[in-house]
Amino acid sequence: MKLRVGLSTCPNDTFLFHGLLSGTSERFGLDLDFALLDIEELNEELASGALHVGKASFAQAFHLARDFGVLPVGSAIGFGVGPLVVAPRAGPPPGAEARVLTPGAATTAHALLRLLLPAVAQVRHVHFASIMPALLRGEADAGVVIHEGRFTYRALGLTCVADLGARYEEAQRAPLPLGGLLARKALGADVQRRLAQALRASLAAARADREAAFATMQRHAQELAPAAIWQHVDLYVNDLTAELGPRGADALDRFAAALRGAGLVPADLPPLERLPG
Repeated sequence: MKLRVGLSTCPNDTFLFHGLLSGTSERFGLDLDFALLDIEELNEELASGALHVGKASFAQAFHLARDFGVLPVGSAIGFGVGPLVVAPRAGPPPGAEARVLTPGAATTAHALLRLLLPAVAQVRHVHFASIMPALLRGEADAGVVIHEGRFTYRALGLTCVADLGARYEEAQRAPLPLGGLLARKALGADVQRRLAQALRASLAAARADREAAFATMQRHAQELAPAAIWQHVDLYVNDLTAELGPRGADALDRFAAALRGAGLVPADLPPLERLPG
């Protein structure tokens, strides 16, 4: 069976998938068809059933837990990785009167905004790469930036007015889970294990030949500056990407509990299952 696999165009994902995208790492007998999409498009495609495997915001993953589990490879979890609220001018975090842009209703960025700045009421969801240009045009008062935007907002004259990741980490005393790779439970343990093996081999290929991996990342990145691309990889690709493990699982449990406690994840949904690998 051909597996439809979704990943984002962001450097941490294209670095992880470099070996598979370039054909330089083993697929372990899997027939894989890739779709490179924006993170909110991935959230929607997974929810609609269009993907067998895909990157998802963890805020969305908890909503999909009846049909999907998280693979042990491919997560973006860490300290200092969270979304930033930026604005054209310095000032306090946005409140009820502020017009705020987010990269999508199902994203972890939007969930953190609702969790940590609940007074914000005027929210509009746009493509993540459109947020900073819209702020510069005066179309909103603040925006939640993710991905390469964390490294480029200052060069555009924008100011960080709230670090949502830092606020979450301080409250939870745990790393922030941003997103991970989900696979359908119905695929079964054998396919899930082979997916994990293929992803580990793909990551190893990227780490072994960073120049070739850079070419793969640059083809898809929104921000083409080499420094920004490598900053992105160095921040988001870490030990928990290679192996979720107990520490990553604990971080997921803490995040799920925080969102459930705030009413952002229904209490009747099952926990997000950790798949074999």
